[in-house]
Amino acid sequence: MRRRRPATAVVATTVLALTASGCVTVHGELELVPAVTTTEAEQALKDFTAAYNAADKAYDPALDAGRVTGPLGAINQAGLKARSVTSPGGNPKHKPLELTDAKFVIPKKAGWPRWFVADTDANRDRGAQRADDRWLLVFVRNGAEQLWEVAHLAILSPDEVPVFKKKDGYAVPVAAGDPKLAVSPKDLGGSYVSYLKSGEPRMFAPGAHTTLWRQAREKNAKRLGLATQYVDQPMDDGDNAPVALETEDGGALVFFAIRYFERQTAAQGYRPKVDPDVKALMTGEVTNTVTKEWVSNQAALVKPAAQAASKDAVTIAGRLQGVTGAKGS
Repeated sequence: MRRRRPATAVVATTVLALTASGCVTVHGELELVPAVTTTEAEQALKDFTAAYNAADKAYDPALDAGRVTGPLGAINQAGLKARSVTSPGGNPKHKPLELTDAKFVIPKKAGWPRWFVADTDANRDRGAQRADDRWLLVFVRNGAEQLWEVAHLAILSPDEVPVFKKKDGYAVPVAAGDPKLAVSPKDLGGSYVSYLKSGEPRMFAPGAHTTLWRQAREKNAKRLGLATQYVDQPMDDGDNAPVALETEDGGALVFFAIRYFERQTAAQGYRPKVDPDVKALMTGEVTNTVTKEWVSNQAALVKPAAQAASKDAVTIAGRLQGVTGAKGS
């Protein structure tokens, strides 16, 4: 996704002029207006899909660099860069991405940046048991002169997509530091990083992206002949910043990201195995250590502040991650 920017990379590789949705100054103040019109949102989704398909077919990151940003952009652009090396002739298995049945979740906002969510059906499900997966794409835009770009992507089952609260027909955004939630959007990345390291705070519901992920890390930490260390960091600046929408139950769906480093050190006389896609992104030469840099994009269901003490105050509903860099030493 943008040059700012896979488990193995699960890469989802993802726009318009200012119209009636532009800011309006009223008595020196910025009026709350819809972040985008439905017509603009539809066009943004079409433009993203076309760019993604062109980039995926050619394995050329330049072809969708202007349509992706933030954590999704980092994953997408690195994945395409790697595959341009391992498969320089393009993608022999390319199948065009189709995003249909789009439902646009549009909040009102004053000023920039602006964002909205496209809740879509996709022709890329996670197997027969996930035939109805929904792709939720967060489009962001930082000014009237910029294109709409996809910063976050969550792939959820229909049951995992919450009912969003509406006010005057529009979705209700949750500010970064709003105390109405068990953990504010701006603090969620830091709390998740802390949990992955120590198991605290105990507000994260058990599941594939919490308890099971920590167990997998502990298992990998001391394998015969190979030690693995992890360092996690929240990503909350610029287009990496979390965005949140209030749900009907008083909670919120929050999109947020972290970056983590996975350092593998082999026993003396051995070298860690390096996947070709990782090798394509690597700097340095492997003697006995490989350090992979990952970006992980999460969608979390966060309960209201009154339930902050609950052991399932935060449920990580979806996680999309990919290697974005590597270093050998």
